Amino acid sequence: MEEAVRQKILEFQKNEITEHHIYRFLAKRSKGKNKEVFERIAADELAHYNKFKELTGEEVKPDRKKIVLYVILALIFGVTFAVKLMERGEEGAERAYEELSKDVPVAAEIVKDEFAHEQALIQMIEEEKLKYVGSMVLGLNDALVELTGSLAGFAFALQNSKVIGLAGLIMGVAASLSMCASEYLSQKSEAEEGKSPIKASLYTGMAYILAVVVLVWPFFVFSSYIIALIISLLGAVAIIYLFTFFMAVVKDQDFKAMFKEMLFISLGVALISFAVGLAARHWLGIEV
Repeated sequence: MEEAVRQKILEFQKNEITEHHIYRFLAKRSKGKNKEVFERIAADELAHYNKFKELTGEEVKPDRKKIVLYVILALIFGVTFAVKLMERGEEGAERAYEELSKDVPVAAEIVKDEFAHEQALIQMIEEEKLKYVGSMVLGLNDALVELTGSLAGFAFALQNSKVIGLAGLIMGVAASLSMCASEYLSQKSEAEEGKSPIKASLYTGMAYILAVVVLVWPFFVFSSYIIALIISLLGAVAIIYLFTFFMAVVKDQDFKAMFKEMLFISLGVALISFAVGLAARHWLGIEV
């Protein structure tokens, strides 16, 4: 076996044992169906590692940094996000496997088995928070659209950073409570199986409050309302980026299309509100 081919197999071998440890950790922290799924995937990864070890005749240590990274992602964003993000990284590896299969045919068999089997198992993962993604989307979307527009309008109408922040905070808290109540009543009337109206309303409210905090805090820190508004809008962009990336991963959707659409709506409303606030200040002659 050529040394270049052997080194490539060693890379794949390291990846298999690394993912084995990640899935074994997830299995230890899971219960019921998810525990069984992660145990099966962990066993598959170890079996693939051993097949590669037969070819190289060498033991390989796992990538500790990768293990820590995906364990942290799983703890913060959930196991579905961490697992699907990790599997997205396998797309490039699949092409490399195909190239390697010309020299080592068994490699093609391994990746074919791995891709088909693991994708089927991953679809079986159950995670409570994903049942309420729609509620989180509702809360974030509503907060971003309403609050970016309102803060932009307040900024040019009031031109006082702390007054703008206070107005935004009061409006945001009131709106979040209103959204919680509306989502609770909506879910209760629909009575969708497996979803709790109380939990749905809480997820909506928490998403809304998160957006309120990110968008409003600059106005209490910076005396210049222009600087505060710019930072607030950058915060809105950051929320949109992170949340659409999360959604794209867990729902297997197109990240770029989702990001552009949400960004266009939120910042479009903010731009219109700029003009409304400026016009209101000019026509009404209100000074604060």
